[in-house]
Amino acid sequence: MTNGVSVPTPRGSSRAGFPVRAVDHCLAVTRAEAKNFHYGIRLLPPRKRAALSAVYAFARRADDIGDGSLPAPEKLAALAALRSRTLGPAEPGGADPILEALAWARREFPLPSHALGDLLDGIEADVRWTGFAEWDDLERYCRQVAGSVGRLSVAIFGSPDPERASRLGDDLGVAMQLTNIVRDLGEDLAMGRSYLPASDLRRFGIDGDPRARPTAVAELVLVECDRAEGWFERGLRLLPMLDPRSAACVSAMAGIYRRVLRRLRAAPGAAIVRRVSLPTWEKAWVAARSLAGAAP
Repeated sequence: MTNGVSVPTPRGSSRAGFPVRAVDHCLAVTRAEAKNFHYGIRLLPPRKRAALSAVYAFARRADDIGDGSLPAPEKLAALAALRSRTLGPAEPGGADPILEALAWARREFPLPSHALGDLLDGIEADVRWTGFAEWDDLERYCRQVAGSVGRLSVAIFGSPDPERASRLGDDLGVAMQLTNIVRDLGEDLAMGRSYLPASDLRRFGIDGDPRARPTAVAELVLVECDRAEGWFERGLRLLPMLDPRSAACVSAMAGIYRRVLRRLRAAPGAAIVRRVSLPTWEKAWVAARSLAGAAP
């Protein structure tokens, strides 16, 4: 045991080949940082939980670089180095706990390398920030930074129809990322950014700082919530294609995000005032219902 997290060796993995300390580190990162995903990931059996925690910790590492305080050229250099270390020749075991755990996950599961590359592409696009002119531009970004994680997750879950399951996992990633964008609207505006497409802003007559048009923003938030819900409805067709524990994991994650959408719908003007979130007890309740087989 390290970092207070007990990591049993997953069934089917030899003790010698399973990076206990590296996976333990990723589980600790997931528990501390994955405010929503943790509740779904913990429903998985040990082997899948270890692999998905490695994917999450890697995504968090990349995201922290993109959101950090370094100048943009240094961020891009750090992301390029991470790309090389991740997709290049394997490093000696123990050199980096997150990359060690991810390398193990890639040996255990058919994780698509292009999805890891897409994730880094999206974060690099964030660093180079130019905004989004149309919905298609935002959709491409959502698929890079979140659909990629959906595809990686589906590779870990397993499915009798992996190609269709991967596409649906990608759709769920878009749904969750769009929910994040609406939820974080106020925080992003305070930093001088709006992830909403310029075409959507124009449609509602919003020119300049959206905070100056709260009524129009509230109307736009409702439209974006409906759009996200449509992506959830498509993506959740994945559930019957998964084993019960993997389906419970997805159901818990989606259920938490959809409840955030309901709160945004109930008070759309709140999106530019505060970040809408669920209390810990409610997330745990959604996870318990998901494990019991309830719909998200």
